[in-house]
Amino acid sequence: MAKNNKENIKIQSQYGNESITSLKGADRVRLRPAVIFGSDGIEGCKHSVFEILSNSIDEAREGFGNLIKIAYYKDKSILIEDRGRGIPVDFNQKENKYNWELLFCELYAGGKYLNNSGENYEFSLGLNGLGLCSTQYSSEYMDVEIIRDGYKYNLHFEKGENVGGLKKEKTTEKTTGSKIHWRPDREVFTDIDIDTEYFKQILKRQCVVNAGLSFELYIEEEDKTYTFCYKEGIKDYIKELSQDKNLTEPVYYKAEMKGKDREDKEEYKLKFELSFCFNNEINIIEYYHNSSFLEYGGSPDKAVKSAFVYAIDKYIKTNNLYKKDEKKITYSDIEDSLIIIINSFSTQTSYENQTKKAITNKFIQDAMTDFLKENLEVYFIENKLDADKIANQVLINKRSRETAEKTRINIKKKLTGNIDMTNRVEKFVNCRSKDASKREIYIVEGDSALGACMQGRDAEFQGIMPVRGKILNCLKANYDKIFNSDIITDLIKVLGCGVELKTKHNKDLNSFDINNLRWDKIIICTDADVDGFQIRTLILTMLYRLVPTLIEEKKVFIAESPLYEITSGKKTYFAYSEKEKQDIISKLDNYHIQRSKGLGENEPEMMWQTTMNPKTRKLVQVLPEDVEKTKDMFEMLLGDNLKARKKYIEKNGYKYIELADL
Repeated sequence: MAKNNKENIKIQSQYGNESITSLKGADRVRLRPAVIFGSDGIEGCKHSVFEILSNSIDEAREGFGNLIKIAYYKDKSILIEDRGRGIPVDFNQKENKYNWELLFCELYAGGKYLNNSGENYEFSLGLNGLGLCSTQYSSEYMDVEIIRDGYKYNLHFEKGENVGGLKKEKTTEKTTGSKIHWRPDREVFTDIDIDTEYFKQILKRQCVVNAGLSFELYIEEEDKTYTFCYKEGIKDYIKELSQDKNLTEPVYYKAEMKGKDREDKEEYKLKFELSFCFNNEINIIEYYHNSSFLEYGGSPDKAVKSAFVYAIDKYIKTNNLYKKDEKKITYSDIEDSLIIIINSFSTQTSYENQTKKAITNKFIQDAMTDFLKENLEVYFIENKLDADKIANQVLINKRSRETAEKTRINIKKKLTGNIDMTNRVEKFVNCRSKDASKREIYIVEGDSALGACMQGRDAEFQGIMPVRGKILNCLKANYDKIFNSDIITDLIKVLGCGVELKTKHNKDLNSFDINNLRWDKIIICTDADVDGFQIRTLILTMLYRLVPTLIEEKKVFIAESPLYEITSGKKTYFAYSEKEKQDIISKLDNYHIQRSKGLGENEPEMMWQTTMNPKTRKLVQVLPEDVEKTKDMFEMLLGDNLKARKKYIEKNGYKYIELADL
C-alpha cells in the first residue's frame, strides 16, 4: 500500500506549474503549421503560396499594378513579384518598431484591419495579419526585395529568423513593387512538391474574378511561360465554360449594397457580380469572395439554392407544368444543368477558417437571396422562351432522378442474395473451390454448350454460366431496361462484384468492389460463327459498360475455339486459324480436314483439350489499352451512328465474307 502511494505522488509531481509552456516566435507556426494553413502536408504548403499571392492581388485590386509574375523553380522554391506600392518595411513611429518586424515576424500584424473604414484595402483577400508572417516562419529561407519611396529594401530570413537586418539603399528605379522568393521548409511541411497544375488553376481563377489583371507564370522544369488574363472577367469565363452548347444565353447581374449580420453589429459594404446560364451537357458552380475561391461556398451557395428553387418552382406552378400529384423540384434537379459564377466582395468577411473555403455572413446570404429571387422573377417574365426551356429541362432532370431512384431500388433487390445457392441463378454451375484466386467462370452460349462444358471442365475450379439467347445491347439501352434483363442481372450476381454506373442520377448504384469478385478469370466462350461472335461482342459490351474495371484489371478473356479438326491416322490436330491449318497439313501426308463443330457438339475430351485445359487451351486476354478502341468500335457497330456503320461495312465488309460462311 505504501509503495503505491509513493508511485502516485511521483506521477502527480511530474505535472505541475513548470509543466506549462508556450510556443514563441517561429515555433508557433513551424511546430503547428496545420493551425494556420489547415494542413502540414501539400495542401498546407499550397495555401502558404496563396497567402503571398493574395497580398499582390490585393494591391492590384486597389489599382496599383496590373501584372503579377510567378516563377516555380526546380528546387521547389517560388518567386512572386508585383508592381504594387511595395510593402512598407521602414520604421513605424506609432508602433515604435520597424514594419518589417511587424509584418514578417509578428502574427496578427497588418494593414487590413480597418478595411471597413475605407482607409486601405476596402475589399481584401487578407484580413487576419497572418499570411506573410506565417509563410516566412514556415520557409527554409525567404528573400525579400521591395522598391518604394525612392529606396530599395532587402531582407533575408532563414527558418523563421532574420539574418542581417534591413538593407536600405537609394534607387533610381521608377517602378515600385515587392518581390518575394522563398522555399517552403520540409521540416515544417511533409511535402513541398507542389504540382504545376495548382499554379495554373489558381491563376486562372484569379483572372476570372479580377478582370483585366494579368499573371505570368514561369515553370523552370518546363522552361515555359504561361499568361493568364480575362479582360471581361466572369463574362469571358462563362462563355468559355459553356462551350457554345447553352440551353439559354448567359445572364449577367451586378449589385452593391450595405447591411449588417446582426442588428448590434457594424454595417459593411457588399458588392457582387454573377453570371449564369443553363446547359444540357455541363454544370459548373463556382463562388469567389474577395478573390478567394470558395470551395464549399457557404453564404452564396445557400442563397443560390434558396432563390433558384423558389423562382423555378413558382414558374412551374404558375404555368401548370407539374403533373398531378407530382413532387416539387429540388436543387439537385436545377444544379444538373446550371452554370453559375458568383464573384463577391465585402468590407467585412466571416470565413469558416484561415483557409477561406467558405464564408458565413448572414447579410451576404440574405442580400443575395433577395436579389436573385427578384431578378429571376423578372427574367422569367421578360424571357418566356428561355423560362420554358429552363422549367422543362429541370423537370426532365427531376423525373430522370426519380426514375434512377426506382432503378436503384430495383437493382438492389435483384443483385442482393447469396449466389452460392445455385437455384438463385438459373442453370449456373458452381465449382468446388472457394479460393477466388483459382476460380474461373466460363460464360457459354446456350444449353448445349453448357452440357459439353460441364462434362469437359475441371469441377474443382471451373464454373459455368450459360447465356440463353441474345443478350441485350447494353450500349444503347438505358439502365432501367438493362437491369430488367434476367440474363444481365444473373451474370452480375454470379460475378459478385457489383456494378459501376457513371451518370449523375445513378451515383448510389455504384456498388462495385473488386474485392468481392468471385473469380480470377472471366472467360467468354462462344461458337466460332457469326452468331457466336455477336454474342461475344454483346457480352463484352455489357462488361465494358457495367464493370469496366474488370477489363482494366485484366480479368476478362476470350476462349478461342478451333476452326478445323485435322486427323491423320490415330492423331488429331486442331487449327485455330487458316495459317495454323496450313502449317499442320504441310507436315502431314495423309489427313482429313473438317470444320469444327459447335461447342455443344464437342466430346468432353475435346472440350477439355481445346478450350478448358489451362495447359493446352488458347485464351485471348482483353487488354486495357484496347478499351478505347473497343469503345469506339462498339459505338460504331452497336450505337446510333448508322452513317458511320454503313461506311465501315462498305470499306471492311469483304474481310468478313469467309466468316459469314462458317
